[in-house]
Amino acid sequence: MKQTKQNSSTAVPIMDAEAIRRALQRIAHEIIERNPQLEKVVLAGIPTRGVEIARRIAGFIHQIEKIDLDTGVIDVAMHRDDVGTRRELPVVRASKLPVPLEGRTVIIVDDVLYTGRTVRAAMDAVNSFGRPARIQFATLIDRGHRELPIRADYVGKNLPTSMNEKVQVHIGGAGQRDSVGLIKPKTSE
Repeated sequence: MKQTKQNSSTAVPIMDAEAIRRALQRIAHEIIERNPQLEKVVLAGIPTRGVEIARRIAGFIHQIEKIDLDTGVIDVAMHRDDVGTRRELPVVRASKLPVPLEGRTVIIVDDVLYTGRTVRAAMDAVNSFGRPARIQFATLIDRGHRELPIRADYVGKNLPTSMNEKVQVHIGGAGQRDSVGLIKPKTSE
């Protein structure tokens, strides 16, 4: 029983469902302001939580502007720079984007921005579908610690963290309330 207790981590609450809703609604407003030709915008979510976040942002944009944005899924598994160094091969999911992308703005959507490597991989994956006019990036949480010169265009919440902390995002899960929590490293007892 003690081992179960050690393996379970309790996250410090950072955002509840209402805070997440407000952040995504604000991101939707910012996307509208920065993209006057919304019919040329594609929201591309990174599996798994990024896909649900993109869907929700598209829903808010529809409520505000009465326009249905194209959405898609952009899998980064085979575009990561650590594919050859992992013990196990990554799970590959199907990418689905509306083509052609030429002349369009693709907004990559993810739950947490950390080192920037996932976003770099997502840009490579998008480019394998075509050459969009612009690529932008939206994230629910920006936790810092970049290893690449990448920044988000749209951020739900900046959350400074230490390298050994983890951000836990629950969104769109069956039976779970949307939440963002911070898991701090365990101290020895």
